Amino acid sequence: MNRARSLSIDDPALDCPVPSETVGRLVKAHPDAVPLLLDGIPEATRARLAVWLYGRSHTHEIGVRVAATCEGATLRRAAGLVGNVLYDLSRRPYTAPSHGMNGGGGRRQVSLGGSRSTTAHAVA
Repeated sequence: MNRARSLSIDDPALDCPVPSETVGRLVKAHPDAVPLLLDGIPEATRARLAVWLYGRSHTHEIGVRVAATCEGATLRRAAGLVGNVLYDLSRRPYTAPSHGMNGGGGRRQVSLGGSRSTTAHAVA
C-alpha cells in the first residue's frame, strides 16, 4: 500500500517538493510574481512547498504567499494542523514573526560596562 506521509514543519528531513531552481526564483521574485511562477505546479505540490518554505525562518513570507494559492482542504491534507494555520495566515496581511527580534518590550538594555552612577561614585 502506497501511503502519503503527512508533512510537518518540524521534520528536519523534509525534502523540498520542487527543484531548487524554482525555490531560487521564488525567493528572488517580487511578491506579485509568485502566482505566475507557480503556474503549472499542481496544488498538492504547492501545498507541500508552502509548508516547506514556511518551516524555514528566511522563507516564512514566501511560504505564506504560496499557501495563498491553495485551498484550505489541500493544505490540511498536506500538513494537518500546520496546514490549517498556514491557510489562516495566507488569508490575512502578512506580518513577520516576532520571535528572536529585539523589540524592547519594556526590557532594559544590558550593558557590560556598568552603570554611569556606579562609575561616578567610584571616581568620586
